This record gives sequence, C-alpha cells and structure tokens, in this order.
Amino acid sequence: MKRLVIVESPSKSKTIKQYLGNDYEVLSSKGHIRDLSISNVGGLGLDIENNFTPKYDIIKDKEKTVRDLNKAAKKVDEIYLATDPDREGEAISWHLQEVLTTKDKPIKRVIFNEVTKSAVTEAFQQPRDIDLALVSSQETRRILDRIIGFKLSKLLQNKIKSKSAGRVQSAALKILVEREKEIDAFTPEEYWRVKAIFEQFEAELARVDKRKAKLTNEAETTKLIATLGKTFTIDQVRSRERKRAAKPPFTTSSLQQEASNKLNFTAQKTMLIAQRLYEGIELASETVGLITYMRTDSNRLSDTFVYPAKSYIEETYGKEYVGTKSRHKHKKNIQDAHEAIRPTAIKYHPDKIKTYLSRDELRLYTLIYQRAVASLMRSARINTTTIFLNNANTVFKARAQELTFDGYLKVYGKYESLELKQLPELKEGNTLEAKSFNPSQHFTQPPARFTEATLIKEMEELGIGRPSTYSQTISTLKNRKYVTIEEKKFMPTDQGKLTIEKLDGFFSQIINVDYTAKMENILDDIAQNKEEQTVIISNFYHTFIPLVDKANREMEKTAPKTTGETCPKCGKEMVYRESRYGTFEACSGYPDCKYIKPNGDKPEPPKSTNLKCPKCQKGTIVERVAKRGKSKGNSFYACDNFPKCKHILSGKPTHEHCPKCNNLMVETEDGTIRCDDQKTCGFVQKP
Repeated sequence: MKRLVIVESPSKSKTIKQYLGNDYEVLSSKGHIRDLSISNVGGLGLDIENNFTPKYDIIKDKEKTVRDLNKAAKKVDEIYLATDPDREGEAISWHLQEVLTTKDKPIKRVIFNEVTKSAVTEAFQQPRDIDLALVSSQETRRILDRIIGFKLSKLLQNKIKSKSAGRVQSAALKILVEREKEIDAFTPEEYWRVKAIFEQFEAELARVDKRKAKLTNEAETTKLIATLGKTFTIDQVRSRERKRAAKPPFTTSSLQQEASNKLNFTAQKTMLIAQRLYEGIELASETVGLITYMRTDSNRLSDTFVYPAKSYIEETYGKEYVGTKSRHKHKKNIQDAHEAIRPTAIKYHPDKIKTYLSRDELRLYTLIYQRAVASLMRSARINTTTIFLNNANTVFKARAQELTFDGYLKVYGKYESLELKQLPELKEGNTLEAKSFNPSQHFTQPPARFTEATLIKEMEELGIGRPSTYSQTISTLKNRKYVTIEEKKFMPTDQGKLTIEKLDGFFSQIINVDYTAKMENILDDIAQNKEEQTVIISNFYHTFIPLVDKANREMEKTAPKTTGETCPKCGKEMVYRESRYGTFEACSGYPDCKYIKPNGDKPEPPKSTNLKCPKCQKGTIVERVAKRGKSKGNSFYACDNFPKCKHILSGKPTHEHCPKCNNLMVETEDGTIRCDDQKTCGFVQKP
C-alpha cells in the first residue's frame, strides 16, 4: 500500500521520509496554499449576505505546488496530513484536504510534538480527523484580521499616509506610544545618597530619625553629614539563607525574551533558528529534530524527558543536584496544547553535536538544552548577611551574599547574574571607624522604553496576540517605519504616533489592549466549541464598519509639508509627497497641475543594503527602481555587479538569513517572509 504524507516544510519532509520508509512519499506544501480571495466586494473575500461565508483562492505562487500534490495523490492509496500541531497547521491541513481532487481516498491527520523517529511512528499509529473547531478558530482570526487590515489600512493610507493597521499590530504600537507619552510627561526629581567608606566595605544611609532616608538636595545632605562622627556602632548583624529556584523550561515567549537578552537575537531570528532545530539537523548518521515544537505557552515537561534527564543530572553532577519537583506553576489563560520547548533527547548534548550546527544554531540550542536540564535541578542556596550600623540619629546598612550551594546554577549559571561578596566578621556592639563619607547626586528616571524582550513580556502579560505572532508583529512595526530602534529600545516615529492618535480618535473601542486580549480568548473559545464563528464575525462587522464609515467622513487628511518653493508652472506651493518609491517634491495644485520636480541631471545612486549577493558572492544587493515595463517605477533589489551578475531578489530583504540554507530571507508584497531561493530551498516562515 502506497501512502502520501504532506507536511509544511521541505526540510521537515526530508527528515520524516527517513523514518517512514519507501512505502511513503513525503511532500511539502511550503506553508499555506490558500488565502481569502481579494476579488469580492471590498477585497474581503467574504459573502457578507450569506453568513459571511469565506471564499478562498489558491495563492498564486502555490498553484504548481497544488498541481504536484494532486498528481502525487492519484498514485497512492492513503493520504496523511502532517502539518504543524497548532491552529495554523490544522488550517493548512484542512485547506489541503479541500484542494486535493482525490476525494475517494482516505485522508487522515497526524500530529507530533517532535520530529524524532519514535514520535513520528507513534503518531502514524494514531491518526485522527481534522479538528474543525480548531480550523474555525484560525479562520475567524484570519477573517477578522482581513476586515481590520483592509479597511483600516486603506483609510489610513488615504488620510495620513500610514501604511497599515491591524488588530494586534496597532495594539502593540499603542503600548509603545503610551510609554513614550509617559516619558515625555515625566519630571525628574533630585535625590541624594550617602555612603560610609570603611576599610573593607561600604555602607549606605538607610534611615534618619527612624524614618526612611530622603535627601532631596545638596544642602540637606551636607548638613546631615556635618552631624555625623566617624565612629559607628554595630547595631545588628542579620544572616539568613534563601533559595533561588530554577526557572521553568522555555515557552515561545520566554525563549524569545531570553534569546534577546542573552544572545542579542531578534524575535524573528530566534524563531527562524528554532524552526530549523525542530524540523531536523543532519547529524553523523541520521537527520533528527533536536527540539520539541517551538510554538507553545506551556512549561510542562513529559516524563519521557524528565526521567532520563534526572538520571543524567545524578550521573553528571551528583544526587544532591536532582530536583525534587519537575513541575512549575502555570500562568493563567494558557492553552497547554504542547509541552515546553526542550531537547528531544538528553543524549544530544551541545558539546557532542556542535560540529553539525552553525554558530547561532549552537548558541540557541545550548540555551534551550541547559534551561530544560536546569529546570529539573535543585534550587541554589544563597546566604545573605545584612549589617546595620548606628551613627548619631542615622542607620547605615551593608549587605553581602555568598553562594553556599550552586544547584541549578551549575548548568545555567552563565546566563544569570549573581553579585557575590563577603563582609568581615563583625559582632553586635562593636565599633568601626569610617574613612570618609561619599555623597552622590541622583535623579529619578522615567519609565524605560521597551526592548524586544520587554515588549514581548508586556504583550504576553496583557494577552495581546499569541507567542507565535510576536516576532511578525515586531517586524511589521519596523518595516512600516512606525518605530525606530535606538540602543536596542523602541522609539515611536512621528508617523507611528500620528497613527495611534487617529485610531484613538475613531476606533478606541476596538484598537485597544483590552479588546485585543478579549478577542484572543474568544478565538480560544471557538476552538473549544464554546463560541460560534458566524456570530462573532457578524457582531464585529456590524460594530466596526459604521466606525470606518464615520472615520472616512470625519477624519481630516494630513496636509503635505511645504518645501518653501513655488511651482514653476502655476506658482502654487511645492510640497513633499510620499510614494512606495520614496519622497518626491510636487505641486500642491495636483491634479490641476501635475508638475513634479526632477531629481537633477543625474539619477540618484541605488541604495545599498550592505548585503552580499547570494549568487556571485562578490557584489552587493542594492535597491533599484524599474525604468520600463509593467514594473516601471517599482523598487526591486538586485546585485550591483550587473551585468556580470544578473541576480534579482524575489522580495525586499529582511536582513535575516534562511535557517535552512543560509540564503537571504525576503518579504514579498503580500507580507510573506520566505527564503529567496524558493526553487531548491522553499523555506517559508509561518505567520
């Protein structure tokens, strides 16, 4: 009996083929094969009069893929859909089932959390039908995002020249803009600290007249110091041992945060590398997925990993390092569909397989491996000593901590900071002489701007989006130029601030944190058959569209900025205008006067991306503008070594590299992030 297996990724298909043998043909859909049509009224892909029935079209560059899959389906007896084990994967399987023309053959769904031989073969022994509730949840999300995205983006493009808006994207941008408002409104307050400098340590002023010390200016501080002698009395020596527990294994969100903080990876880079580690790495004698599925909100670990890992800990570090518990507290509102991100097998120690991994793959895999192992180890024990010293009407305090048992830090210590120092042996009642006093001026600080890591943490805590969407949301904010990055922190641009200002003015009841979080819960309820898709979409549509109509009538257009010159043809003011090709100067009298100021006798040189050409490895990829044909005026990206090298990228480079083949990643016009080499590689990043 011949069987066809369809997965999402070409690299995943190669790995699975090894496990299943010659009776199985394993092919890839290369991600989604269909999307909502744009041919319906308003480009929504919905039959609004018929219960918002969606209409789907095969994605243009997937037509050949669909033909090939149908051709292969005719030659087999059974078909298995083995796309990723999440909402998006379930939807892809459903779309595949819908487009496969061979309806007389059994089509089954298989899921596995790790790409290993045991997990894959076990999954094929327990096939199931497609979970239509899960599909409905994904379909609802896609429809809502299409309605919001199309309607709001068109409105904002017309009124204020903003490029796009979205349910999650705009809520995330609002967080950044609101933080910037807090920073702008912040008034710093002066305060002073005083340290007493002793021979072997320093102590800081803690209390004055039995109250918490609060010095607001230099005069107060100088006056206080003048009342102090240099002799201190040890009033109290307090010592206690505390435990520092190991952190739980990674979820998608915590992995993105830790990789940002410890490895300086963007969220997008983290997910690209994690995808590669999940789908399969070629080791000496086999191809194996090194980590479990990387889209999860659970920190649960399966017994198949816990027991071997604890044995490894005991054999390597000693019985005293083995943790007594293997479970960590769950956060509220998690789906818990998959266990935490962990190594698929404890035997794949980073040191043993490092020759098969790239530098960044090894760094991320080591982080995942050591976090999972450390989560099963005992807490570190730290002895903290605090000394209180009296001087006149003041109390100074000195504190030190000493590591008495390293516990999980034996494995994870290089990723955590622990400031260790000792104090001299001192007894209550003893006296000490201070060498000097050191006053220092300080000012209160405004709230910190968000980094990628802290923004992801904030989005997770507020329930905005899903961990699998964080990286794409952040990339969109950057690409739309709603934010800039300065010293690894997000700075909303003027356009980003204007976008939120207009959305707040007309769509505050929908584009806000609470509504976005509520919608995520509703999508979960649909997946559990607790809510009905049509009701949710209908209620949203009939609430949202009147707001769009009102905004179209009442939102003022942003007047273009004047250049200070007048039009040589009609005498009206010249203004700056924006197009997808950049800024240009034109007459404000358009369309009556269509004068556009030329750039000069010489065309502007192409903009360099500073990316090496993946084909010739000699030239640099530059941004050019087409001068003829259907693409005239459009930007494209090509090698500057023309005509020796005629390579043209298939989209806008993202400045990331494909985790599968290390080629350049590009963003196509429909927002898809994929490898530039679709013929031989075919990698597509999941949305």
